Amino acid sequence: MTKYSTPKLKDMLDAGVHFGHRARRWNPKMEKYIYTVSKNVHIIDLEQSEDLLKKACEALFDIAKKGGKVIFVGTKKQARQIIESEAKNCGAMYITERWIGGTITNFDVIRKTLDKFLTMIRNTEDGTYEKEGYTKKERLLIDRQIGRFQINYGGIANMRGTPHALVVVDQRRERTAIKEAKKAGVPVIGLIDTNADPTGIDYPIPGNDDAIKSIALIVNALAGAVKVGYEEFEKDQKEEAGKKLKEAAK
Repeated sequence: MTKYSTPKLKDMLDAGVHFGHRARRWNPKMEKYIYTVSKNVHIIDLEQSEDLLKKACEALFDIAKKGGKVIFVGTKKQARQIIESEAKNCGAMYITERWIGGTITNFDVIRKTLDKFLTMIRNTEDGTYEKEGYTKKERLLIDRQIGRFQINYGGIANMRGTPHALVVVDQRRERTAIKEAKKAGVPVIGLIDTNADPTGIDYPIPGNDDAIKSIALIVNALAGAVKVGYEEFEKDQKEEAGKKLKEAAK
């Protein structure tokens, strides 16, 4: 089995994971994760961050190995490109623009929107609209609608039910997503800064959630665990299918 890797303390230092917010902006609930204060800035205890990141990766690997669906959420500017790239690379879903209320807790309604979105894409690609006599102007309007759908729903277009894990960057910004996940019993993995509230985060990873290098390092590690988990799942599925074929051939 190809094992995923997690960053070491030096990697975290180089990426600035240890830099928290100014001391006056802290959340007291993050106190246990803070190592010291330097020039009025909280410094995060990276030994804890390293250990907690490993636990988060283990949890995601176990979920993915069973075929569980994971959503990566990062709507702040610094996180968007990283989240989309890493989620696509590991085969997970993602949201980078804004969390649509009800994505988890009212999925029946979201599902109708997704089905409409996928139908429009299919009809555009196979020429159905053109064959049915839609004018050029009508098709242009449809293309624009697809574009809007792609921005908000593209990363979860193939979602078919409640996800098995939610990964977030910045607890304060993604509070609605976290709240929905908790209500549905979905475990939450989160990169949380010193101004965050770790309550409700099942696998907190204390760290700088503003610096691009820090976000990239942590999200890459989490996505790596998901990717290896999915590879193991596919391997197990193929082996199981092979056994069934052998049994049927007897």
